[in-house]
Amino acid sequence: MMQRDAASAMLGMTVELDAPGEAVVSMTVRDDMLNGFAITHGGLVFTLADTAFAIACNEDERVTVAGGADITFLKSTTAGQRLTARAVRRVVSGRNGLYDVTVTDESGDVVAEVRGRSLTTNRSQAG
Repeated sequence: MMQRDAASAMLGMTVELDAPGEAVVSMTVRDDMLNGFAITHGGLVFTLADTAFAIACNEDERVTVAGGADITFLKSTTAGQRLTARAVRRVVSGRNGLYDVTVTDESGDVVAEVRGRSLTTNRSQAG
């Protein structure tokens, strides 16, 4: 999946951990990722978290997609800072899953918390 993810590549994301039900992805904030207040655009913080979530919930040949997610922003960041998103599976029941993602900055401070809901489809990642 990540080999075909042009958006994550464009943003310079690095996959640090890819394990069943768990993922860690990091990204350095660039000047072109800032909003009009010179802080990291919230949509890009969410994109980092969403990428870790996607890796954590796609652990077999079936395509799993987001059914929804909620984000809470807790700390702003700016250019030059390194953000890391750690996604962890909480529970899977049938085709539905629940994942928590914590985004931290380089000092370990929590930047955002995301609760993601996944839905496993009948599609194969190979096809």
